[in-house]
Amino acid sequence: MPHKIKILGIAGSLREGSYNRAALRAAQSLCPQNATIEIFDLRDIPIFNQDQEQTPPPRVAEFKAAIRAADAILFVTPEYNYSVPGVLKNAIDWASRPHGDNAWDDKPTAVMGASIGSLGSARAQYHLRQIFVYLNMHPVNRPEVMISNAADRFDAKGELADKTSLDLTRQLLHELVAWTQRLQVEPIATRKAG
Repeated sequence: MPHKIKILGIAGSLREGSYNRAALRAAQSLCPQNATIEIFDLRDIPIFNQDQEQTPPPRVAEFKAAIRAADAILFVTPEYNYSVPGVLKNAIDWASRPHGDNAWDDKPTAVMGASIGSLGSARAQYHLRQIFVYLNMHPVNRPEVMISNAADRFDAKGELADKTSLDLTRQLLHELVAWTQRLQVEPIATRKAG
C-alpha cells in the first residue's frame, strides 16, 4: 500500500484572521485521502541574518527539517505591494541557506492565495514561481487558485465558503498529490537527463 503523501502547508501571513491562513485550513480539510497537510507557522522565524546561516536559530532548523520530511509543499500567500509578503520571502531565504544546503531542492509544490483585490494574489504567486526556478522546485501549473474579493468568499466565522474556490482548491491538491507521486516514481537521473 503506497504511503500517504505528506504536504507541508505554509501561509504567507502572520495575521490570526488572515484569509490565507483560513484558506490553508480549508485546504487541510479538502486534502485527498492519500495525503495529509501539516501546517508550519512562520510566526517565530527570525529575520534572516547571513551571519547565522551556518548555525541557524532552532526554529529555522525545525523549519528546514519539516521541509525535508515533507513530500510536497503548499504555499498559500497574500500579495503585498504587488509581490510576496516579507515574512514568506524571509522564510524561503532561511530554508535555502547556506549555499549548498537548500531544503527546497527538488520539492513538488503548489501555490494558491487570497486577496481582497480583484486579482486574488496573482502577482505574488507569479513572483513565487520565479523563486521556484532558482530553488529547483517543481510547481503544479494548473489549476491556478486565486481567491479574489476575499471578503465575499469567506463566511462570518472566517471559513472559506465559496464553492468555486473550494472546488479549485480540491482540484489543486489532487494535482499536487498526483504530481508528487509521478516525481517519486520517475528516477531523478532520468528527469535531470531528459
